[in-house]
Amino acid sequence: MCLLLLALNTHPSFKLVLAANRDEYYNRPAAPPSFWKDAPHLLAGRDLTGGGTWLGITRHGRIAAITNYRDPASFKKKAPTRGKLVTDFLLGKDSPSDYLETIRSDAGRYNGFNLLVGEKDRISWTSNRSDRIVPLSPGIHGVSNRLLNTPWPKTVRGKELLAEVLKDRSGPSSDSLFNLLLDRHQPPDEELPSTGVRLEWERVLSPIFIKSPDYGTRSSTLLYIDSNDHVIFMDRTFDSGAGHFETREFEFDLKT
Repeated sequence: MCLLLLALNTHPSFKLVLAANRDEYYNRPAAPPSFWKDAPHLLAGRDLTGGGTWLGITRHGRIAAITNYRDPASFKKKAPTRGKLVTDFLLGKDSPSDYLETIRSDAGRYNGFNLLVGEKDRISWTSNRSDRIVPLSPGIHGVSNRLLNTPWPKTVRGKELLAEVLKDRSGPSSDSLFNLLLDRHQPPDEELPSTGVRLEWERVLSPIFIKSPDYGTRSSTLLYIDSNDHVIFMDRTFDSGAGHFETREFEFDLKT
């Protein structure tokens, strides 16, 4: 994932509203979200190269998602897949705090990441580029390819757009949230971060929705958990652009 926007207990009807874009090279194979045959309680996409996932939820309300931390100077070619950090939590039984403490000592083996794990509306964040484990407070949060709530233009804009969508007291519509995730606004050069890639590449990566010849937004995902623990999970998987996509939708009640 390259942009995660979360609203925790900010709407009267929903404990959690999540909107996320997964950005990746087009030639990296992946399976769209489904309930896994080898783990029928897990709903997630699947990276067919590394075997993990980028975002998922279980029927018991365990949630996890990951974004890369952009730091090309520290990239390790033989690092383990970061998607395993997501699936290990989703398929495990450790509490979020215990799990994040468990992976802390081993986190340096991986390339840079932001990891969010939790249960229903109790979500915690950590990164192997930070010493902190942060339980998210009620409100709107965003994480892209730096640390939690780092004010990159796309993160700031995404949080502002999500706040506008949430003003609809009848509930944030999926069309509004998907349109948010399609946003192609290009910030001026002076607002772009400096992460060690060329300015031309910073420009390509700066919008909420990314499109380039070889790399871009591969999928957009919405996740709602309402006050009665009913889950709606929607995903749009794109080809090499925003023009053609396939939508999948799942609904279920969380098991207690």
